[in-house]
Amino acid sequence: MLSTGLPQGAVPRLERPGPLRERVYEALLELITTRALRPGQHLVESELAGHLGVSRQPVREALQRLNTEGWVDLRPAQGAFVHEPTEEEADQLLTVRTLLEAEAARLAAAHADSAGVAALEEVCAEGEQAVAAEDVDRAVALNAAFHSKVMELAGNTVLAGLAAQVDRRVRWYYTPVARQRGGQSWVEHRELIAAIDARDEQRATRLMREHTEHTRRSYHERDTA
Repeated sequence: MLSTGLPQGAVPRLERPGPLRERVYEALLELITTRALRPGQHLVESELAGHLGVSRQPVREALQRLNTEGWVDLRPAQGAFVHEPTEEEADQLLTVRTLLEAEAARLAAAHADSAGVAALEEVCAEGEQAVAAEDVDRAVALNAAFHSKVMELAGNTVLAGLAAQVDRRVRWYYTPVARQRGGQSWVEHRELIAAIDARDEQRATRLMREHTEHTRRSYHERDTA
């Protein structure tokens, strides 16, 4: 088995020309975020280059950038490894996420129109279908899309910019608990939509705070076996 743990053909080769360095970085970051490359996993430049159909140089550059950003750990004489987040790291980020998302929910309740509410309902319906089909990867992506839409409806670009900085890590932490949260997460989304539709800012804030707290608690209680 390859030490990268990726089945042959699982990763599409990157096409040339284009900003290859950036595309390799984005491809590796997506594999880490979705946990196709798992925390603690050894990353071998030559094998990753083979999967992506590129030389080792852009892979090396991408790993160095990912190390700077805290996604990868470069260990002397050992190589690169996917970062293993501590419980404290996760707790700090998910706590900040709660603050951002709660304010976004309040603003969405204040500003969202019928088209915005309909967009939330559409994403929610797709998320419910993904859960029913046990398509965890799609459920995770749709969960991110739902929260992104709430942030968009909030209409605060500064808040959205701050949220974007933590969005990828939120997905990273949410992925291992997505199955555990299952349909309940989307029940909570439905309740939030109702509060936004009713323009109930206080209730929307409370529901979002409770919703993100459930995710934070689920992460700490997750099965790590």
